Amino acid sequence: MKPLFVISSPFDTYSGYGARSRDLIKAIVETDKYEVKLLSQRWGATPFGFCKDNPEWKFLLDLVLPHNQLPKQPEIWAQVTIPNEFQPVGKYNIGFTAGIETTICPGDWIEGMNRMNMNIVSSEHSKKVFLESQFERRNKQTNVLEGYVKLEKPIEVLFEGADIKTYFQDDRPCLIDFDIPEKFAYLFVGHWINGDVGEDRKNVGLLVKAFYEVFKNKQNAPALILKTSQVGSSYVDREEILKKIKQIRKSVVARSLPNVYLLHGEFTDEEMNSLYNHSKVKAMISLTKGEGFGRPLLEFTLSKKPIIASGWSGQMDFLNPEFSNIVRGELNHVHQSAANQWLLPESMWFFPDHGQIVFFLKDVFENYKKYLDGAKRQAYYSKTNFSWDKMKDKLDEILTNNLPLIPLEVKLKFPKIKKIELPK
Repeated sequence: MKPLFVISSPFDTYSGYGARSRDLIKAIVETDKYEVKLLSQRWGATPFGFCKDNPEWKFLLDLVLPHNQLPKQPEIWAQVTIPNEFQPVGKYNIGFTAGIETTICPGDWIEGMNRMNMNIVSSEHSKKVFLESQFERRNKQTNVLEGYVKLEKPIEVLFEGADIKTYFQDDRPCLIDFDIPEKFAYLFVGHWINGDVGEDRKNVGLLVKAFYEVFKNKQNAPALILKTSQVGSSYVDREEILKKIKQIRKSVVARSLPNVYLLHGEFTDEEMNSLYNHSKVKAMISLTKGEGFGRPLLEFTLSKKPIIASGWSGQMDFLNPEFSNIVRGELNHVHQSAANQWLLPESMWFFPDHGQIVFFLKDVFENYKKYLDGAKRQAYYSKTNFSWDKMKDKLDEILTNNLPLIPLEVKLKFPKIKKIELPK
């Protein structure tokens, strides 16, 4: 009899956490050591229905507990979410989280992680922040210092493995029906969320501004393709993104400006790999301020094309500075326009150096061939060390080394006894 392993996660949503959840669940199922059951959870305003729309993942729907109700206390309970939502439900409890993109996590995240028996994060960056974050605990009535809140439970790092059967160098025609006149395009992939220009977490505003400034008034300039959205794939969302691009464009004084294109909507993994391999997409660029991991960057490396990326936070686990083009910079405080209950204004994140941005944008475009050898080496490094299969093996190792011997509930089966006839 296998132990009941219940996983609460947003596995059926179109979100980064949804992708992480699906990979974790599949890996745990394939160990064949547990009776895996699922509870489906929402993830912000991202839409549901991923598994139905992607037939290879429909098997997960068969694992969902009816009415999202537990049949009993599970031997193992896991949640894939942000740590303040962690609740111990099982006999042994695991919290999975990508972690934090800044230098300090909220205090209730540490409290949530301390409610679990073990926590698993996506990067060494996240682990470091959780271990170093510490907060005062004061009496609510007297304000007297009672102690400190710090991480007291085990923490492990499990990278987000790339599916090398889906993401790879592919010379076939692009599955996405679009074309542009430019022969060279930079690609950005990620959400464009709250924050002034130069302050939003993915730094999309600064990227667009820098791209316009570097290539203004240039003949035969490259293009910039943004595969982005704010929340979902609605018409309103698309119009808001276009409005942001137009506002930045108006702020740049020039006779002519290069083109910035928007790709908006939900793409399958196969469509994303096809986009990465599009003949006119020559490099990916991310000036991100902070990542818990940076999954699109890893998946793009497998196309054997150059990457330009910020040199701080989660992506540095897999981006080898010898092979990829790492933008230097400095840490500074999170701006009020981007701060929220998770991104604390007293915390810090990355500000890329402007001179480095200009250099890489120009040099990768003008001297593209010299970057191809490094890109091929990075692809091999990613494929060898950060595949989904490697992630599955690492997860199995973590669970094997940490899960205790949990007594299982066994139904007793008594032998049938023949009725004894007493003498009359």
